[in-house]
Amino acid sequence: MIPFASLPEAEEALGRSLTLWEELWWSKTHNVSDYTLYCMNIIFLFVIFSVVPLPYVLLDVLKVKSAEKYKVQAGVHNEPSATWRCYKVVMWTFFTVVGPLQLCSFPAVRLIGVRFGLPLPAVSEVLMQLTVYTIVEDFGNYWLHRWLHNGWWYDAIHSVHHEFSAPMSFAAPYAHWAEVVILGVPTFAGPAMAPGHIITFWLWIAMRQLEALETHSGYDFPWNPTRLIPFYGGAEYHDYHHFVGAKCSSNFASVFTYCDWLYGTDKGYRYMKEVHRKEAIAKSKEQEKREAGWLRADDLKPIPSFLSNDIKSS
Repeated sequence: MIPFASLPEAEEALGRSLTLWEELWWSKTHNVSDYTLYCMNIIFLFVIFSVVPLPYVLLDVLKVKSAEKYKVQAGVHNEPSATWRCYKVVMWTFFTVVGPLQLCSFPAVRLIGVRFGLPLPAVSEVLMQLTVYTIVEDFGNYWLHRWLHNGWWYDAIHSVHHEFSAPMSFAAPYAHWAEVVILGVPTFAGPAMAPGHIITFWLWIAMRQLEALETHSGYDFPWNPTRLIPFYGGAEYHDYHHFVGAKCSSNFASVFTYCDWLYGTDKGYRYMKEVHRKEAIAKSKEQEKREAGWLRADDLKPIPSFLSNDIKSS
């Protein structure tokens, strides 16, 4: 709760006039507890899990022809029954795991020093902190994700998320409850290292989930603004990881591709892309390839031995 009884008192304490946004923040939150503000995350996440994925999901379920040229796995669609089952599991996980974790983690947020009152953070501060959070989460997620592809960890936990070999947006949070907890650690690590305002925290959680929805959408639209972000993976990059399946040792990246490049875990993906590029050039059918998608069912048949462990289908 903001410890100022009035706007003049807040301005006197800060030694300056409040900005328009600070006045708005004070008017809406000065009599709201910090715990209530923190729990707003639950509402944000519910909307992101339920409403935001719908455009992508409807394109997939309805098999919209005009969008087929942008489908990564062309012609491969999830049935309505599978989509509905996926959503029900996601909602069950949300109400039994994600929501309770939000309700119980407030003391940790207090401990690391997340702010709730005035002053509001500058735009430059927010951008710098979001950059740090993204880099920290991306690096941590890479190694935890890679670890979850080994032995018992995959069979007992991560295999749930890989149930959809042609992912859709609802499948982004579709995972074993233990995976939700495990991969939540790097998400929280950034704010713990560089704590900021609750608004920055809200933006971070929303941004991270929106990125996950996009990379699991199954569609790669050329006008997507994320294409302008250096080293950004995107839907096509992550779709390959689901396409290969359990034995995949490629494309573990959460957001960016630099970890896969540094540690050599993108070889299968780069090989497959090069194969399709050469085919397109040889047959002079670049447009046809682009419209038909680039992942096909027979892509995993003739492969070089040095990549067998990388692109062997499960």
